[in-house]
Amino acid sequence: MNIGEAVRLRIIQLCEHNNITLNKLSMICGITQSTLNNIVSGRNKTATISTIKKICDGLEMKIQDFFNSEYFDDLEQEIK
Repeated sequence: MNIGEAVRLRIIQLCEHNNITLNKLSMICGITQSTLNNIVSGRNKTATISTIKKICDGLEMKIQDFFNSEYFDDLEQEIK
């Protein structure tokens, strides 16, 4: 799995865990819904750390907790 896919799956997981839609997440994070849709659909494969931090702030979680997931355990090598 690559980092883009891991971020995508983690956002979906967090929405399900918090019982919120992407639209609700965009409102509480101050991120446009189109940005989140692009990340979750895979069109944007490189979410910025700033975007991830906004998601964490909106969900009132530490950025360490965002990355503390099995999705990030066995990432593919990015440099080939």
